[in-house]
Amino acid sequence: MKAVVLHAHGGMNQFVYEDSYRDPECGANDVIVAVKACSLNYHDLFTRNGMPGIKLELPRICGLDVAGEICEIGSDVSDWAVGDRVLIDPRNRVEGGLVGETIDGGLAELCRAPTHQLVKIPDNVSFADAASLPVAYGTAHRMMVTRGQVTADDKVLILGASGGVGTGALLIAKILGAEVVACGSSQEKLDALTEMGADHVIDYTEVDWVKEVWKLYDKPHRREHAGGVTVAVNFTGGDTWVKSMRCLQRGGRLLTCGATAGYDPNTDLRYVWSFEFDVRGSNSWEPEDLVALLDMNSTGKMSVPIAGTYPLTEAAEALRLIEDREVIGKVIVEP
Repeated sequence: MKAVVLHAHGGMNQFVYEDSYRDPECGANDVIVAVKACSLNYHDLFTRNGMPGIKLELPRICGLDVAGEICEIGSDVSDWAVGDRVLIDPRNRVEGGLVGETIDGGLAELCRAPTHQLVKIPDNVSFADAASLPVAYGTAHRMMVTRGQVTADDKVLILGASGGVGTGALLIAKILGAEVVACGSSQEKLDALTEMGADHVIDYTEVDWVKEVWKLYDKPHRREHAGGVTVAVNFTGGDTWVKSMRCLQRGGRLLTCGATAGYDPNTDLRYVWSFEFDVRGSNSWEPEDLVALLDMNSTGKMSVPIAGTYPLTEAAEALRLIEDREVIGKVIVEP
């Protein structure tokens, strides 16, 4: 099969396109999926670079988010058939491992998956839309719905809103009826966030975004449930952590699912107790999050912003666009 293979950790040149790489072997409880779309994530770059504490067997095929058609079934498989349209949940919750990291992923014509990782794709959902969902949107759904319990009564501040998880959080918050303040780093990104439904946008590189939030909703009051936003989404950490607290109304929720700018920020516990904040962590996604997202897409509630689609031969260039943050929305590779 044709595949893009990571032979060693390092730069983008370590991704090598091969037109006769070995086909995956189908176990008794596995299926082989003919890959129709694979969406890329920043996590693919972490895998390329090598992550502390995670030792990978190389070579490896990256690509966590995989959608396609079953083209082969194992001898013990009875509940799936050749031709079924499926999304592969990247997390193997039985044997352990992650597709595209410790298990070969979707930057290839074929991908093996145990049946317990399969999710049926509705007939009216495209392979590209389905492949866009698991890592970024699944994470956002669990953070906003399962853990954050966002409702139409909320005013939501989203930092890093133009990235994959950020755009997912924005779209889901609007589906839930919330008012959204989205932060980005350029006019192009702010325009895109407005197009996606953001009620207010702030360029955090040009202004003091905390004061901009106060201009919109007044400064939070310590003794009253007034001023500020009711929910702050912060998966950046770093020096934005306490600033997010300064934007939160008394009794507000601070949601986090990562720490892209630093996992050990300075904090100020006085805000936590005096404003009675609720800090809620959220870790990746569960299968029910993927089912809910596919339903949102199928019923027309959610339209996934796709920045571009590339052939397998241009997968390295597609990843470069993500590394250099030149895209807004999902990047799709179609083998």
